[in-house]
Amino acid sequence: MTPVLEVQGARHRYGGTVALDGVDLAVDAGECVALLGPNGAGKTTLVNLVIGLLARQGGTVSLAGGDPRVAATRRSLGVVQQSLGFPTTAKVRELVVGAAVRAGVPRSAAGPVLAELGLVELAGRRAVKLSGGQRQRLQLAMALVGAPALLVMDEPTVGLDVAARRAFWATVADRRARGVGVLVTTHLIEESAAVADRVVVVDRGRVVASGTPDELIGLLPDRTVIATTALDDARLLALPGVLSMSREGDRVRLRTRAPEDALRVLLAEDPALADLRVEHAGLEEAVLSLASAA
Repeated sequence: MTPVLEVQGARHRYGGTVALDGVDLAVDAGECVALLGPNGAGKTTLVNLVIGLLARQGGTVSLAGGDPRVAATRRSLGVVQQSLGFPTTAKVRELVVGAAVRAGVPRSAAGPVLAELGLVELAGRRAVKLSGGQRQRLQLAMALVGAPALLVMDEPTVGLDVAARRAFWATVADRRARGVGVLVTTHLIEESAAVADRVVVVDRGRVVASGTPDELIGLLPDRTVIATTALDDARLLALPGVLSMSREGDRVRLRTRAPEDALRVLLAEDPALADLRVEHAGLEEAVLSLASAA
């Protein structure tokens, strides 16, 4: 399958600062890839190369087989930003129709997308008068009206309530089923674990890990043991494999790489042990660990 996005050996500098140092990235049709990493990792620079806002300094970037710096190629692209300023007088329908025209599709394409995103009743309202959630739906409508091959989203659900997030991702899932590739950057790491097929972790301008959410979580052997115990902090920290602990009254959380060994000692030394639970590490812990180890 030919990727809708393919980045090979991307390099970029800002003066003496290396932002990207040989990054490879691909997104297939219908695939959702989450691009994660700490602030300053190079995510924004990489995204700006993908959407054609930066000229390449090294490597190649192919969007639907073309150069994203070329206007005709960018018609294959839909973008949803964390925050976007709208002209003070522009109305919802005007903005979606304008996006359709720029994408080279009929103006009539705006109608079905407005209906799909629940914006018909807001079509005559000025965009600057919309709520945060309504603005995100408007951005998504503008991004989708041109039937893009790739949808690039930066923090797309920040500020949305649970119901609005579910509706947002349901719309994205529908487009993925039609073959649209998705590249998303977000600080809501656990949310990305629920929607992404693959996670790419970037740090200091390099890809430090890539795989499914479960694969990346599997790279981190830590487990968290949660229990109510009378043992003191010194004894708990001395348990086999314990890396750290936190406490709320008698309830403790122990991060350990040897949960079975730690549990054997806990059960032997505290017959009154209660409320015992063992949790796997989540994607957020895995990403932070992979980035810090790079």
